[in-house]
Parts: sequence; C-alpha cells; structure tokens
Amino acid sequence: MEDSGLSEVTHLAFARTQKEGSGTLGVSRNIKGDFYIAFSFFAKFFSFFFLFSQLYVIITLYVTRILRKDSCFSGRHILIMATNKYTIITDSATDMPKWVIDKYNLRVIPTPVVIEGKDYFDGETVFPDEFYDILRSGKNVTTYHINEYMFYQNFEPYAKAGEEVLYFCFSTGIAGTFNAANLAKNELLEKYPDFKIDIMDSKCASIGFGMCVFFALYMQSKGASKEEVMEAARFHFDHMEHIFMVDTLEYLYKGGRISRTSAIAGGLLDIKPIIEVTDEGKLEVFQKVRGRKKAIARMIEVIGERGYQLENQVIGSVHADCSDDDDAFIAELKSRYGIKKVVKGFLGCAIGAHTGPGMMGAVCLDAPSPAQKYIDELIKEDDPSFKFV
Repeated sequence: MEDSGLSEVTHLAFARTQKEGSGTLGVSRNIKGDFYIAFSFFAKFFSFFFLFSQLYVIITLYVTRILRKDSCFSGRHILIMATNKYTIITDSATDMPKWVIDKYNLRVIPTPVVIEGKDYFDGETVFPDEFYDILRSGKNVTTYHINEYMFYQNFEPYAKAGEEVLYFCFSTGIAGTFNAANLAKNELLEKYPDFKIDIMDSKCASIGFGMCVFFALYMQSKGASKEEVMEAARFHFDHMEHIFMVDTLEYLYKGGRISRTSAIAGGLLDIKPIIEVTDEGKLEVFQKVRGRKKAIARMIEVIGERGYQLENQVIGSVHADCSDDDDAFIAELKSRYGIKKVVKGFLGCAIGAHTGPGMMGAVCLDAPSPAQKYIDELIKEDDPSFKFV
C-alpha cells in the first residue's frame, strides 16, 4: 500500500514536473517568436524607408531638371546637358593655332584670297607658311570678305541638324562679314524658322580675335552656358588690346592705306608703324618707330602699360613668317611681366595680305575679366594638348 502510494505520488510529481517543463519551453518559444516578428517589422520598415528616400531623390532630380533649364549633370551640381549643346564657329581671321582647332573640333570659315585672279581659301587651299613666299614673289594678291552665299552654305548644315550656333565674327571695322552673316541668317530663318544662331561682332583682329574665341571654347568645355560665354565674350571684345608692328610699308601702300610718297619716305627712314585696334574695331597706326629692334622694344613697353595684371593672364602672340623673332619677343614678355602662358598664332591671309611678312605683335586684356576663374584654370592647365609657349 505504501509502495503503491509512493508510486502514485512519484507519478504525480513527474507529471507536474513534465507539465511545468513544457510550460517553460513554451515561454522560450514565445519569446523567439516575438523577436522574429519584431525583427521582420523593423526590416520591412527600413526597406520602405529606403525605397521612399530613393523615390524622393528621383522626384527631386526630375523637378530640378524641369526648373533649371540652364544646367547639365556634373559632379558637384545638377545641370541639363541639352543647354550646353551649342556649337561655336568662327572664321580664319582669328589666326587660330591648329592645335586649338583640332582640340575643340572648331569649324573655321575660310577667308577668300585671290592670287593672280584665282580664288583660294585661307587655311583650306592656301596656308600661311606658303602664303608669304607668294607675297615675296611679287604675285598680285587681294582678299574679299566672306559673302552671304558662303555664310549660307556654312550655316545651313547646322540649321538642318537643329543645332544651336554661336558665331564669332571678324571686326566690322575691317570687313563686311558681320552684315553678310546676318543676311545669310535671315534667309535661313525663312526656311528653318526654329534655327537658333547668335552672331557676335568681335571688333577684334588676328590673334586678339582668336583669344576671345579660345576663351569661349574653354569656358564651353568647362560647362559654361551660352549666355555666360556670350557675356564674357562681349567683355573680352571691348577690352582686348592689340599691339602690332608692320615691318614693311609696301603692302600698306598696295592696299591703298598710305600714299606712295609716305611708303618711299618711310622705307628710306626704316619706319616701323605700330598698329592698334580701336574701340570701333579698326586698325590704326598710333606710333611710328625707326628700326625693327626699337619697334619691338616699344611694343613690349606698351603691352606693359596697357595690360592688366599680366602675370594673371593668358596672352596671345602672332607673327607673319618670323617665328624666331616672335619667340624672342615672347620670352622677353614672359621674363619682364611674369606671364606664364602664351598662345602663339601665325598671321593668316585676311590681314597678312595687307601688312606683308615680318609683322608681329601681341594681345592682352586691359581690365579684370568676368571669366577670370576660367583663365586661372588655364594658367594651371597641364594637359599636353594645350600647346602654350
């Protein structure tokens, strides 16, 4: 009986223990289940938060693109690429170095040159390195400005393609290219009413004209809008100082710019006219110096007098088949004024036909440029495709 009672008690205790044990196990399972539910909740919450934030960013970018029509995507700010899709073109009176033309795939409309009654085109069918030999040979050489038909032919491919164009034009004070370009523009707009083209009168010549275009190309390559480029160009047109020296008076006489008496007397006295470009964009003699060396020395002085903080500029230099003299000229400018970068050009046919071989000179700005940050970048530029002197 006692044994059986003990056995019963033992069984009851075992059963109770088993029951309590199963309860403990159940509590453990409930805790794990609650943890899983909580983890799933937070995982879903953060997933939805991430997706929402991404959606917010996408919507913000889209709205910004709509509101900011003048920008393009770049590393630090949001811009729209379409607004930088404008093409800069110019003409051969820039005397632009070939490396600039190649680097920016620049379209340069050639100036017509007539040699012994036959038409040639500056930079396309006749080149500076041969042109001055032609002049020295005594052949009859004249020029005429790019006419309306030529402009029409050069502008139309852009109109057909729906491309926006910014054309920098040779000075109206020297040639009639600006009027001819506008006549072609008006005719094209009758056929292509959506064609967008701006024509800017540079009032500059030779490498001075070329430097204005070069600055514009560099700004465009760095993401500057068309409006920003045009604003800077207007300033550069108005503040570009041109200082040139003519070595012989023969071609000024042939072009009707001086009398035969002046040409003979000037030749006997070894007079070297120093030429500037006026505010109206005209070439004018502002000083006459006896002897080439003295004329070059005077040009260096004038550039120092007129140039603004030359050590913070990229200047231009040009020569008419006298490269060695130009190199020495550039070296002296750099040494005296702390100039770091020079763009060297070869005087083409547009002006060279009227000034002859031996001409040389330099250009610089006479005031602080609104595009100085780009000029500062140019000064620091170490890309070997920039073939500065």
